Amino acid sequence: QVQLVESGGGLVQAGESLRLSCRGSGSMFATMGWYRQAPGKQRELVASMTSGYVATYADFLQGRFTISRDNAKNSVYLQMDRLQPNDTAVYFCHGKLFRDYWGQGTQVTVSS
Repeated sequence: QVQLVESGGGLVQAGESLRLSCRGSGSMFATMGWYRQAPGKQRELVASMTSGYVATYADFLQGRFTISRDNAKNSVYLQMDRLQPNDTAVYFCHGKLFRDYWGQGTQVTVSS
């Protein structure tokens, strides 16, 4: 059974950092990444990385977040620096292996 399990969300103040982790079970994903969904908004891509370590980032990040991946652990990470209140959202781990798989989501709240 293919699953994605996230960890690392929480409450921080503006300017602080958080690191999200996601571990997949089953076969290695072709692409792994992170999406987020704020209240009343659509889910949007934050960053993704292929199994060959090619990264894609959303334009709005302005270099504040860094995605990394460990294929041996079937895991993906998101280092989030200089967090801002508008980064507040539920962050979902995503994996693509013939179809899309999603984690349960982890809440990130940034206070001003």
